[in-house]
Amino acid sequence: MAEGYDLLEVLQHIDPSRLDYQGWVSVGMALKEEGYSASDWEIWSSRDAGRYHSGECLHKWKSFAGAASPVTGGTVVQMAKEQGWSPEREAGYELDWDGIIKRDAGMVVDKNWIEAREITAPDAWDPREQLITYLETLFDSTDCVGYVTHSFEKDGKHMPTKGLCDRTAGKLIQELHKAKEIQDVVGDYNPEAGAWIRINPLDGKDVKTDNVTEFRYALVESDVMEIEKQNAVIRELELPVACLVHSGGKSLHAVVRVDAADYKEYRKRVDYLYHICDKNGLKIDTQNRNPSRLSRMPGIVRNGNKQFIVDTNIGKASWNEWYEWIESINDDLPEPESLIDVWEDMPELSPPLIGSVLRQGHKMLIAGPSKAGKSFALIELCCAIAEGRSWLGWQCSKGRIMYVNLELDRASCLHRFKDVYKALGWHPDNLKNIDIWNLRGKSIPMDKLAPKLIRRAVKKDYIAIIIDPIYKVITGDENSADQMANFCNQFDKVCTELNCAVIYCHHHSKGSQGGKRSMDRASGSGVFARDPDALLDLIELDLTEELLKQQEDKAACDACIAFLNKNCGGWEDEVSQDDMCSRAQMKAYCKKKLSPEQYSTLGAVIDAAEKKVREQTAWRIEGTLREFPKFAPVNLWFDYPVHRQDNAGVLSDIQPEAERPAWQKAAENRKKQAAGSRLKKRNEFEIEFSNIEMEGRDVSAQELAGKLGTNPKELLAWLGDTKRQKKELKNDFEKYTGENGKSYIRRKDKSAHD
Repeated sequence: MAEGYDLLEVLQHIDPSRLDYQGWVSVGMALKEEGYSASDWEIWSSRDAGRYHSGECLHKWKSFAGAASPVTGGTVVQMAKEQGWSPEREAGYELDWDGIIKRDAGMVVDKNWIEAREITAPDAWDPREQLITYLETLFDSTDCVGYVTHSFEKDGKHMPTKGLCDRTAGKLIQELHKAKEIQDVVGDYNPEAGAWIRINPLDGKDVKTDNVTEFRYALVESDVMEIEKQNAVIRELELPVACLVHSGGKSLHAVVRVDAADYKEYRKRVDYLYHICDKNGLKIDTQNRNPSRLSRMPGIVRNGNKQFIVDTNIGKASWNEWYEWIESINDDLPEPESLIDVWEDMPELSPPLIGSVLRQGHKMLIAGPSKAGKSFALIELCCAIAEGRSWLGWQCSKGRIMYVNLELDRASCLHRFKDVYKALGWHPDNLKNIDIWNLRGKSIPMDKLAPKLIRRAVKKDYIAIIIDPIYKVITGDENSADQMANFCNQFDKVCTELNCAVIYCHHHSKGSQGGKRSMDRASGSGVFARDPDALLDLIELDLTEELLKQQEDKAACDACIAFLNKNCGGWEDEVSQDDMCSRAQMKAYCKKKLSPEQYSTLGAVIDAAEKKVREQTAWRIEGTLREFPKFAPVNLWFDYPVHRQDNAGVLSDIQPEAERPAWQKAAENRKKQAAGSRLKKRNEFEIEFSNIEMEGRDVSAQELAGKLGTNPKELLAWLGDTKRQKKELKNDFEKYTGENGKSYIRRKDKSAHD
């Protein structure tokens, strides 16, 4: 971790195609120097498709043998800055007038005041017991242990060979108990060089990183501080040290518990460990990052000095305990306050952002199933806040807003905003209030995104930030309460740092939602529902064929009225208010009033209006609010691409689909099909009746029956047989007998007394 940065994250901001050959090599050398792998270099290099060759990195990697002045991670950081990267945090920064001087996070030791802690080598010791204690402390009996007793000299230094890994800790301990000397078990060693042992268990096949079976420990070693102060800092930092060994030279070797699940987590934890040590003055040898790293074997004499165990099981008991302790030391939490101090001078509440729903600086979740138009609803909300207009019936405060788009490509997202403005009929007077951050294909976990978002937004004075959707940035398992609590805390950070509201959407869990409470429908842990200050939940309403027919009739009437307004003046005096609500009457009047060409054009308009009705879906919003009283459910039509309130109230009586047995659902489907057939027959009846009526002739039962493919007796039965569920015809039409004794049909509202 160079300068406290993860080089793999820094590399994301360096384009390899912009570097010359020497720059590319320098990145590889820096990665190796900082303890990263050849595969890390390979993955990054592959981004330069024009020059990348598979295997070239590994071949070059083997030639990096170190240097007196090595290339370090600082070089990589500088390259990133030269390519335009601005780190979220710098080691030092300039304070503004309102800045607060805080102690650096992770600082535990005051390097200027730390007192040395003396270490005394044991006068009488049993080398075998030293190694037995070490093995029993670090390993299980079945763990294969790697160790080295042979060495070679290079540049005046004794270097270890590969060594052995063919025996388990249990076997070594058993043999040590029987042996007279430690050399009888591990073999002879060069007394000038000493001996080494690997800190993590191996698979017994080799001693590389791939052969490490469990990533339990990391090695902390420093040879630039006097050894007594090393001892003091290690203990002051409460490092979870399993075994602390004197190297027989000028350093202590602290075998620290990290208990990582895999190599990726191991690297992160070691980076954090080394970063904390470095901030507290313990300069770590970064070559020790390797999980199969060698440490000094206790029970060995090196240049007349003992390699011995100083202590075991010191500091915190586990990595997690130590990590939480470090994180808590330098918190910036406020102090408790007495209620009496503020009783007469209460702080002002944050003003509403969405009237009676959400305050500024608070959090809101919109949950719903797919195809509910959640993204469109959020875009509508962006437009409403930017323009200071109403959203789904709630008045919004006017201000700047950022829409974080994680799902749509840039062009689609921008077109959606324009389409929504157009569909709402709003003039875009305040487009400057809307910023869009397009991150499709570039989304990262929320704990990584939050600081990047804050840095970009800190000077923009946003009153709200919308994140759509959150499944793209979820950190951890969405069914885990503790992991989701940590995830939701990232929204609190954004709210607090930017003093703005955070609004986000999430999907429903699988299965029927009708029988659930609104706060139980969001997928994953219940934390999603409990965490936000406002939860708006969308559930689809099941539209009946009868209701859809009513909407089609209304759409047809509206289309006729609009067409007449545009093409015929004074027509309102010729049509009653009741007729204006009758699809058949309006079509009949239009056919009579308009030219054949105009009527044909109107027919296409009506067809389009009726088709749009069938494309609409109906939704109900229910809310769970923390700051405001519960509101009555809001019914909506999703008329692509916008939601419109059901001002007519036609959706109010529909109950959401609850869990029902299969037989009941099948019966309802059959009922719907029968109703559909009935309505189709009524439509055919009205059309043929109107056609004859418009020709100025009385409508005989004989002629109309022929048009409908039935017989007069059956047709006349429709007008009076409630048992056959023809009540909708009976209400509007009636049969009568003409002067010629034949049966005729007429509209009830045009009938005369016989």
